[in-house]
Amino acid sequence: MTITIDGTASWRDIARVSEGESLALSQAAWERIAFAHQIVAAIVEKGIRAYGVNTGVGALASKVVAPALQKKLSRNIIRSHACGVGDLVPRRGVRAIIAAQVANFAHGHSGVSPAIVSNLLTFIERDCVPDVPSRGSAGYLTHNAHVALVLIGEGRATVAGRPMSGLEALAEMGLEPLELGAKEGLSLVNGTACATGLTSIAVLRAQRLLGWADAAAALTLEAAGAQMPAFGEQILAMRPSPGIQDVGKSLRGWLHGSELIALAHGSRTQDALSLRAVPHVHGAAREVLDRSAALVDRELAAVTDNPAVFGSLNDPQVVSKAHAVAPALGQAADGLTIALAQVAGMSERRIDRLVNPLVNNLPAFLADEDGANSGFMIAQYTATSLSNVNRRLAAPAATDGGVTSGLQEDFLAHPTVAANKLLAVIDNAEYILAIELMAAAQAHDFLAERGARAPGTDAIYQMVRDNIAHYSDDRPLSGDMETLRNFIREMDVPACPQPDV
Repeated sequence: MTITIDGTASWRDIARVSEGESLALSQAAWERIAFAHQIVAAIVEKGIRAYGVNTGVGALASKVVAPALQKKLSRNIIRSHACGVGDLVPRRGVRAIIAAQVANFAHGHSGVSPAIVSNLLTFIERDCVPDVPSRGSAGYLTHNAHVALVLIGEGRATVAGRPMSGLEALAEMGLEPLELGAKEGLSLVNGTACATGLTSIAVLRAQRLLGWADAAAALTLEAAGAQMPAFGEQILAMRPSPGIQDVGKSLRGWLHGSELIALAHGSRTQDALSLRAVPHVHGAAREVLDRSAALVDRELAAVTDNPAVFGSLNDPQVVSKAHAVAPALGQAADGLTIALAQVAGMSERRIDRLVNPLVNNLPAFLADEDGANSGFMIAQYTATSLSNVNRRLAAPAATDGGVTSGLQEDFLAHPTVAANKLLAVIDNAEYILAIELMAAAQAHDFLAERGARAPGTDAIYQMVRDNIAHYSDDRPLSGDMETLRNFIREMDVPACPQPDV
């Protein structure tokens, strides 16, 4: 399917392109791009002084660049800014960055040629993934520059899964290296496309993750004989919160009709907080996710290139401003990171309650033969380790600041660092939830004769067992963890049953 951008793209559009769908622009968007390109030509022709068009960039903004050197300026910006380091951004991340960059150009205030945008769309269509190092971007510059290298026939890329040079990649797609004109080098590295694209992916993955978090918690709550009155609609309404109400409804739906829950009714006055406070932690995360998603959409609606061009061919206008700085986006990614770290941390605590013989009536560590078998003892260590990493990653990036470019850029919001931290926390949280699902399914194997699961949780149990078998210390557990993590990473949780409860 092809996503078409007419006015403003949404985070869902960017996420869908990241997962393999194509991208196109409406005729109106093409017309806006072409007109902005003509505005830049008029600025150059009239000799209007403009940052990055006929001046240097950063602390070199006062250095005038002669018309004969403006193409060289654009090319050199790409080369000098392509200084990322570390592991490469995965395929879906690069596709999201390109899609967000095209969406920014489609507003019609950047001034790049239609050929640049057309070639970027061809990258998406032909699955050309430039080699983009994941680290080194304080805001946006380095990631975008590595994408732009391939446009000019430099750098490296993978086309349909085959690695090659940037020049070979263009030839593979029937394209020629582009000669960049005035402002085009700056526009190709500018804007918040990097952080916006990566955060769009994070929002999609977080949405999926929170669905599985509710399902995993329900399976554990059932195994633990949770006291359901704490999740009653009227009880939860005492603390006004859409997120709490949504999660409470989800848990009631998953657990409706459970014999195990009925048998445990009244056995305790209250459960441990890792069980009792699931609606509060998961609900808070849902609300942070909703706010973050709305903010990413607002970022996609913004013109984040600098400078922006507008006006008419007779009266071309260019204004330098700070829209490429994205503190709100960094704060949103930081906030979602904290929320998901809490969700994962609570999942790790529930895992402990499943394996810990001091707090349950299950076989110690869910082992078939405790002593000879260790069962899930060390799997809980793994979850604890990942949760520990998440706590450190949850420290905000947006407050770090920094000074670059000879005091010219003396404030940094670090939205790309925040987005990368968010994605790393999601990676860890997926593993932790996979371990909880594995442990909860193992617990239910021992509870099979005590009572029936709810129809909802039984569906989750069967999905786990369709992917991994009961564990008897007969194989390394890491393989099961990878299998189930990959499953919940790519698959949406099934619809939660919603009986009249």
